[in-house]
Amino acid sequence: MEAQQFREFGRAAVDLLADYVENIRDREVLPSVEPGYLLDILPQEAPEQPEEWQEIINDFKETVLPGMSSPVCTELEVLTMNWLGKLIGLPEEFLNCSSGPGGGVIQGSASEATLVGLLVAKEKTVRKLMKLNPDLDEDEIKPKLVAYTSDQCNSSVEKAGLLGSMKMRLLKADSNARLRGETLKQAFEEDRAQGLIPCYVIANLGTTGTCAFDALNEIGPVCKEADVWLHIDAAYAGAAFMCPEYRHLMKGVEYADSFDVNAHKWMPVSFDCSAMWVKNGYDLINTFDVQRIYLDDVQTDIKIPDYRHWQMPLGRRFRSLKLWMVMRIYGAEGLRNLVRTQISLAQHFANLVRADDRFLVEPEPSMGLVCFRLKDGDNINKKLLKNLTNKKKVYMVAGSFRERYIIRFVVCSRLTNKEDVEYSWNEIKTEADLLSQEKIHAKAQIPAIDIVARELCEKSK
Repeated sequence: MEAQQFREFGRAAVDLLADYVENIRDREVLPSVEPGYLLDILPQEAPEQPEEWQEIINDFKETVLPGMSSPVCTELEVLTMNWLGKLIGLPEEFLNCSSGPGGGVIQGSASEATLVGLLVAKEKTVRKLMKLNPDLDEDEIKPKLVAYTSDQCNSSVEKAGLLGSMKMRLLKADSNARLRGETLKQAFEEDRAQGLIPCYVIANLGTTGTCAFDALNEIGPVCKEADVWLHIDAAYAGAAFMCPEYRHLMKGVEYADSFDVNAHKWMPVSFDCSAMWVKNGYDLINTFDVQRIYLDDVQTDIKIPDYRHWQMPLGRRFRSLKLWMVMRIYGAEGLRNLVRTQISLAQHFANLVRADDRFLVEPEPSMGLVCFRLKDGDNINKKLLKNLTNKKKVYMVAGSFRERYIIRFVVCSRLTNKEDVEYSWNEIKTEADLLSQEKIHAKAQIPAIDIVARELCEKSK
C-alpha cells in the first residue's frame, strides 16, 4: 500500500469510528446475529491476491460490526487462525475446521504460548499419573516434572520454566546448533533413572542466535513414545512456511501437540499477535477453566470456542481484526513475496561479506539472518560491533556459534531494500577499514617503542 492510499484508508477508518460513536445511542446494546453467522458468510481461505482497502472497510461495516462485540471477536479469530494455519501448511488436525478437537488461538506473545503449553502439559501429566495410580498426590508429582529444550533456545523458554515452577533442562545442541533426537532420548533416560518425570519439550524452528532448526523428525518420535507434550516455538521463522519451498524444515510437525508463530514478527501485523495451535483444545479447557473438575462430562463447542479457557487471562482483545486486515491487504501472494524478498536481501548481504576476505560468514545464512565475523578473533569483532553501535547508523546484536563471537545482521522491516543493505555493508566495511588501519599503525609503533625502552634502559645503567 502506497503512502497516499494509507492516508485515505486511515481517514476512512477514523470517519467510520467517529460515525459509530456519534450514533451509538441508536444501536442495540446486544448483537442480533446468531452464533456461527460470520463463519457462514466469509471465505474459508485467505485471499490469494491483495484486496482493495475500500472492499475491506465495506466488509467490516457489513459483516463485523453487526456482531460487535461478540460473537464476532471469537468467530473472526477462528476464521483467521484457520486461514493462517492453512497458509503455513499445518496439518489439518490443528485447525478448528477439522473434524477433531484441534484449533487455534491468538496469544500475546511466543513467551506466553510457551508458558501456556507448559501449564497444560503439567496439568495433563498430573491427571494421567493420578489416574494410573490414585494413591499418588499431585504435590508429590509436580516437583519431579521436567521440561527440555535446546541450549540455543530463547530466554523466554527458560522463563516459562521459572513461571511454571518446572525444572528446565537446556540440552546441548549439535555443531550446527540443532537439538537432536538422541540427545533428548538420553536426557529422558537419565532423569527417569533419578526418579524424575519427563513432561514437556520445546523444539525450536528458527533459534534466536543463528536461526537453526531442531531435528523435529527425530525429536517428535521420542516425545510420542514417552507420551510427552511437544511444543514448537517457531516465533520468527514460522512465517517462512507460507512458502512451500521452506516447509521441509518443519518435517515432523505432525508429532507436535502445540505450535506457535508470531504474526507480529515476520508478518506485518502490529504487536501483539502470536498464533498458537493445539491438537486438542480440551487440554487447554481442562487446564484453564476454573470448573475443570466437572469438565469430563461437559461437551464444550470446539468449533466456536470460549477462548477465555484457552489462555491465562479471562479478558482478551480483538487481535484477529488486524490479522484479518493484513491478510486481505497483502493476500497470500503478497505475504509470500515479503518473506522471499527479505531472504533474498539477506543473501545479498552475505555475498557482500564473502567478497571481503577479512570476513567470514558462519554459519550459512538462514532465512533473513546472516551471522558474520572478522577472521582476526573475538576481540576485534566486539570492538567492531561496539563502534558501529556507538555511531547509531546500523543496529546489530552479537551471538555465538561454535564458541566464537559473531555479529548478527537481520533483515526484518518490510521497508528494507537493496540500497539499505548496501548502505549497512558500507558502514560495516568502513569501520572495519578503520580498525585495520589502527592495527597496522599499532604494529608500526612497536619497533619505536622498543628503541625508546632500550635507550631508557641504557640511561638507567
